[in-house]
Amino acid sequence: MLSIDLAGKRAFVAGVADDRGYGWAIVRALARAGASICVGTWPPTMRIFTKSLERGKLDTSLPEGGDIVLERIYPFDAVFDDPGDVPEAVRADKRYAEVDGYTIQEVADKLRSDFGAPCLDIVVHSLANGPEVQKALLDTSRGGYLAAVSASAYSMVGMVQRFAPLIRPGGALVSLSYLAAERVVPGYGGGMSSAKAALESDTRTLAYEAGRRHGIRVNTISAGPLASRAARAVGSIEKMVDYYAENAPLHEANTADEVGTAAAFLCSPLASGITGETLHVDKGYHAMAMPAEPRLADG
Repeated sequence: MLSIDLAGKRAFVAGVADDRGYGWAIVRALARAGASICVGTWPPTMRIFTKSLERGKLDTSLPEGGDIVLERIYPFDAVFDDPGDVPEAVRADKRYAEVDGYTIQEVADKLRSDFGAPCLDIVVHSLANGPEVQKALLDTSRGGYLAAVSASAYSMVGMVQRFAPLIRPGGALVSLSYLAAERVVPGYGGGMSSAKAALESDTRTLAYEAGRRHGIRVNTISAGPLASRAARAVGSIEKMVDYYAENAPLHEANTADEVGTAAAFLCSPLASGITGETLHVDKGYHAMAMPAEPRLADG
């Protein structure tokens, strides 16, 4: 039987804050395939996440039996490459003052200290943030635009720079994108569409550069909308999910677990020939050029 086997592999999944988003679904899929999991959590949500985990408020169950067990939980803010990049206002914020070593370089150093080097086989970038996402692009400030690109796209570049030396040859990186990188999605503003377009472009370039320099693969998943806690910042996420379900070829919305298993596949030896790819996991919605009106479809 051909199956995804990640036994003996270690993954670092950045951007996990609860059990309702794509990040946790990817954690679940990787754990089901046998991988050991470390996660990176945004410092402002670190305390809530760890307490929820300790109190059994997160769904850690696996379909095959047993539970997800995390090797390490690191505070992680990929907006900052090195400690010198952190503004004093952030350092003084009580949510950051409670943790330390949350920049990309510091987390890479912690992984090296905890497990040696190389120590990773899989890196997942499940990160996106746009402080002005509810504003039209025409109304977005320069600061808001650059913040969206920094948190949602350049963060992947920074992670590849600093994590690639920790990844064993044949390893893989995967990120999460969205169709707004290719098409106009009204309401998805603040420079986030530009950030996703940059992420997909960088995926292709990093696939070449990291492939030649480090022997690792880089892909991204263009996932359909999910009514996760983080996605509610968009404001109309439920309407977007319903619209996809109504108009996708498979006539339903994709689930978090479908994105999770797609990520596990891309990070597995079964996808050893795939790199630089944007894989759409959206029930085929991306292929549609107009709404699926019944009177046309039945003709």
